[in-house]
Amino acid sequence: MNRFIFQADSLRNFVEEMFSSFGIPQADCKLAADVLAYSDEHGIDSHGVARLITYYELLKLGRINCKPHLKIVREKGSVATVDGDNGLGLIIGPKCNEIAMDKAELHGSGWVSVCNTNHYGAAGYYPWKALERDLIGLSLTNTTKGVAPFGGREKMLGTNPIAIAFPAGEEPPMIIDMATSAVAYGKVEIAYRRQRSMPLRWCMDQNGVLTSNPEEMIHGGALLPLGSDSDGSGHKGYCLAAMVDVLSAVLSGANWGPFAIPFAIQLGIQPERQVGKGIGHFFGAWDVSGFQDLDVFKRSMDDWIRTMRKTAPLEGTKEVLIPGDPERLAYQARTTKGIPLDELVWENICKISRETGIPLPSEHSH
Repeated sequence: MNRFIFQADSLRNFVEEMFSSFGIPQADCKLAADVLAYSDEHGIDSHGVARLITYYELLKLGRINCKPHLKIVREKGSVATVDGDNGLGLIIGPKCNEIAMDKAELHGSGWVSVCNTNHYGAAGYYPWKALERDLIGLSLTNTTKGVAPFGGREKMLGTNPIAIAFPAGEEPPMIIDMATSAVAYGKVEIAYRRQRSMPLRWCMDQNGVLTSNPEEMIHGGALLPLGSDSDGSGHKGYCLAAMVDVLSAVLSGANWGPFAIPFAIQLGIQPERQVGKGIGHFFGAWDVSGFQDLDVFKRSMDDWIRTMRKTAPLEGTKEVLIPGDPERLAYQARTTKGIPLDELVWENICKISRETGIPLPSEHSH
């Protein structure tokens, strides 16, 4: 499959203009574009402009509120629940993350559970923003059902990611961003677009049989929880997914488990009933100075990171990486060499351009 290379700033501008074409306020358009750009610039191809066509289709159908009014429906000290008014998750998420960070600076920690929202991009974006304020950041979200519970063969939970980031001093910060499924659904989509097989323990088909064919998972199959099966301790991934679902959705009053609203229109039928509003997120932030001196913590983090890097690598492995290293290296490459897009993603961008009249983004000069 052909790949196209584009200038990072040009892609950002295209995304901003697309959201602006629906009457979304300009500041919110910049915010949404920043969330998607984070993914593309850090090598998370499943959550950047590859998702743009779905946001576009949902906005065209009027399924997302272009001018939401966030409402704190309950609050007590360092904790709050926010109703996102069915706004774009790429806008609701950053604003609620700010509330959590503000509370952390005031109280030492901040905790915000969010309902009535939708897909908020890559979970790692939110703790990454907390690093700008020297805070430890946490981000969780429940998502459309696609994962079978441990021991089951029916889709009941989302990929329900967990992301957390820790500031460091001279070393780069440590950023952990992972799905609680064996793999993020976006990775299956990428394999499908590129017509490639997948590792066998990622998914099962509609009969509960392990499959390496992405099409068999997409059409009636299910992702496996992190760890896959009993041999890989798949119950641990299931437990983590359950925790994310409760904190993001049950706690906030959003739809949980199999009742989460599908993000992509093509994913099919709406849940048979709703048990809340939209899907949910959960944000946390901690002020390091409430635990120990910030400089001491950063020096200790530097020592921790350097110690882990010195680990003797396995044969065939160049070096032991720190969580966040692959994304950091991708950022260094892509901000200079451009953002690669698959042919199908490019075709969708062309479709948006034709229908809106927005000029196509500029290709990167080689």
